[in-house]
Amino acid sequence: MLSPLPVRDGVGATRLHLPLIGPWPTIGEYMAERFFHLDPERLLSRFDRGEIVARDGTPLTRETPLGAHEFVWYYREPPVERDIPFEIEVLHQDRDLVVADKPHFLPTTPGGKYLQNSALVRLRNLLGIPELTPIHRLDRATAGLLMFSTRPETRGAYQLLFERRQVEKVYEAVSALPADWDPVSPALAGLPFPIVYRNHIEKLRAHVCVKVDHEREPNSETLIELLDFDERVVHTLLRPHSGRMHQLRVHLASLGAGILHDGFYPDLLPEAPDDFTRPLQLLARELRFDDPLSGAPREFTTRRTLQDAPRG
Repeated sequence: MLSPLPVRDGVGATRLHLPLIGPWPTIGEYMAERFFHLDPERLLSRFDRGEIVARDGTPLTRETPLGAHEFVWYYREPPVERDIPFEIEVLHQDRDLVVADKPHFLPTTPGGKYLQNSALVRLRNLLGIPELTPIHRLDRATAGLLMFSTRPETRGAYQLLFERRQVEKVYEAVSALPADWDPVSPALAGLPFPIVYRNHIEKLRAHVCVKVDHEREPNSETLIELLDFDERVVHTLLRPHSGRMHQLRVHLASLGAGILHDGFYPDLLPEAPDDFTRPLQLLARELRFDDPLSGAPREFTTRRTLQDAPRG
């Protein structure tokens, strides 16, 4: 469903699905209760300014009755954002595709307390492409390669590559050296490299961490190879065969090699402000695929490195 409002400052309008019946006489009263954490008069004043519109772009009023429209659109009011002091870099741009190198701490898309400080909004503003849309996502804590579509006409072809697992993705990670590490016969949890690790990962609603169920059939798989190690850390190359939420973080933590500075796994730590000196040591390093439009092989490699990787 197309928005009646254009992209503004790199940010698209938000669509809200309304009930057609209920105890609220007006759409405004429903929204005031729905967004109870906001000052109701401040929200209703947005109707007075014509900032909340119907599907055809017509502004609604405070008196617009519930049931008159099933959807409304509006721009989110910008939050007071903490600046993410790292730049996103464009590695490739053509008529259909943008490949960017995302820094740690920058979310892929707007959400919560991040709006202008998101990869999507920064790139829309930088490149002047309001139709820019991510084809896949990276966690806010993860750095590295991100692909974006520039045109709706060809977006689906690139999205299908990921849905059909036709994109080869390679990551790097740095973990603290396990206490039982044997430099002569390197292994994790008794498994020598290369390791193919599988388990069942389930995303639970309202939980920030995923659940691992060792009794169920595995639905996630990662090939883990050893790159290097020193007296402090082990540096691994990760080739995920599936794309479950937090898969790489969970797999390394399950093997006793949780990624450095991970606040989720193996233990969920209390929420704290970002420490820009301690980024999660996980990097989306390479992307390879056959272009769905031309058939030509494509390969992209990050220019970023992990600060805690061995330097020997």
